[in-house]
Amino acid sequence: MIDRILLIVLLLAISKFSHTPHLLVTDPSTWTNSSVWNHNATLWSILRPGSEFYTSYTYGFDLEFILRKIAHLSFFGMVGLLFYWNLKEQRYRYLKAWLCLVAFAFLDEVHQAFIIGRDGRIIDVAIDSFGGALFLFLLYKYKKISKF
Repeated sequence: MIDRILLIVLLLAISKFSHTPHLLVTDPSTWTNSSVWNHNATLWSILRPGSEFYTSYTYGFDLEFILRKIAHLSFFGMVGLLFYWNLKEQRYRYLKAWLCLVAFAFLDEVHQAFIIGRDGRIIDVAIDSFGGALFLFLLYKYKKISKF
């Protein structure tokens, strides 16, 4: 039960931060910025070939960037573990947990593209997916080692 609650809380927290425009990890005062929807954005304008969604970052490689990517890796790594712990013992449990994480990461990035002052990027889906895969792999290795 606690695993389910933790998963829901973490998904809501990630969604809240994704909904916060001009968010800076290094400036807590920005964590509560009021969000504004981009009413001109459509799913097609976001996901069409050649859109910003598929381009690289437009900002530099600084402390903010590094902390943001570490947050992506760690938070989505935890999401992967929580999805895993919320699935029944079954075949392909690791893969199913990872696929749930990838789906959430994709939806989260699309969501960000609708918020003025945020942008959604497919590269962040890849970073989130890697974080989940890494944490799930470490769990797999830990469980394998602890059996002996």
